[in-house]
Formats: sequence, C-alpha cells, structure tokens
Amino acid sequence: MPGYRKLGRAADQRMAILRNLTTSLIVSGKVVTTVARAKEVSKIAESLITEAIREKDNYTNKEVTFSTAKMDSKGKKMLISKTSKNGSKYEVVDREIKTRVDQVDSPSRLAARRSMAYWLRKSHDSDKNTVNPINILFNDVAPKYTNRSGGYTRIIKLGTRRGDASEMAQLELV
Repeated sequence: MPGYRKLGRAADQRMAILRNLTTSLIVSGKVVTTVARAKEVSKIAESLITEAIREKDNYTNKEVTFSTAKMDSKGKKMLISKTSKNGSKYEVVDREIKTRVDQVDSPSRLAARRSMAYWLRKSHDSDKNTVNPINILFNDVAPKYTNRSGGYTRIIKLGTRRGDASEMAQLELV
C-alpha cells in the first residue's frame, strides 16, 4: 500500500495539483476540491503549519546601515556639484546614510522556510497583489494556532459534482 494517494495522475501533475491546492489553502483559508485531494492536501498543510508554529519565534533582529539617494519632493534624485582634481565640474547623486532593523532567521527556521518553499508557490490575493504564502504561514496562520496541538484543517463534504459525480469537499483552516 502506498504512503500517499496517486489521484489518477502522473507524478509531476499530481505534485503540481497538490502544491497549488496547498498554496490556495494557506493564502485564502479554504479551497473546494475532491475528497481524495482534500485529504492529501490536509496532511501536507497540517505538517507545514506544525513546522511554522515550532519555528515562528526563532529569529533575531539586526540593525543594518545602508546608503540611499536623497529624493526631492517630486521623487527625483537630488544632485550636488563636485570638482575633480583637474578642476572640471560634474554632478553626483547626493546620498544619505540610513539604518533599519532586519529580521534574521536562525538556521532551523531558514531550513523550515526552504522546506515550505517546496510546497508553497508565490501567489496572488483577491486584490491581485503578489503574496508569499510562507510569510502568511509564519505571520498570520502560526500565531493563530499556537495553543492548538493539531487538527488545523477541516474537511466538509459537499456532495457529488454534476459532471462526473466525484465526491466534492471544502477544505478549510479551522
């Protein structure tokens, strides 16, 4: 007996279906699909959420200094005049030094993000903005389930599909 359902597809097609369904589940919170696919995606999503909960606070903050061009009120770069050693004048972009605080992942969190990148692809939300589902998983989903020890997804059977009588289900995050 295999460890997973073959879903009547070749391996590459099956993996593409499971990756897309898993990404849709994380980004939108629910997805409608067949019961067999929902059960497979549920197993994948449960393991991803468990890993995100384990690694959600495993990072440090680091202050980074960087240089950027000064901008005027219209958003154009400001230029200043300089004189070279031989006396010719030229203009260069005026720069300023800024600092920001960046989040630096620990090695175990970085490994978790990389393993999640296998299952989750960049996607678009309802407003057509590009979103990274890994960030959604760490920032939105994992904090919601910190006090829960499993059972993050729910499968609700919807009945049969009209075209081919496949058993349909809605998979959603609890």
